[in-house]
Amino acid sequence: MSKQFTKAEVAQHKDEKGMYIIVDSGVYDIAGFLDDHPGGAKILKRMAGKDATKQFWKYHGKSVLEKYGPKLQVGTLKEEAKL
Repeated sequence: MSKQFTKAEVAQHKDEKGMYIIVDSGVYDIAGFLDDHPGGAKILKRMAGKDATKQFWKYHGKSVLEKYGPKLQVGTLKEEAKL
């Protein structure tokens, strides 16, 4: 079973050792992908520790998530109570 993260836990991972982003309900470690990103590392660093769903789908298609998702995914987003 994959590890579950809260948004607060994801927000703590925004350095070179572990740079996490949220896309839909998946949590991805993009630290090892910085140099390979066609848009440059600057864009990924800006989104580190945040929910990047809106920006991801604006510039990428489903095929990108299917290609890179399995090797970059470290877990899923834990459901939180909405008050």
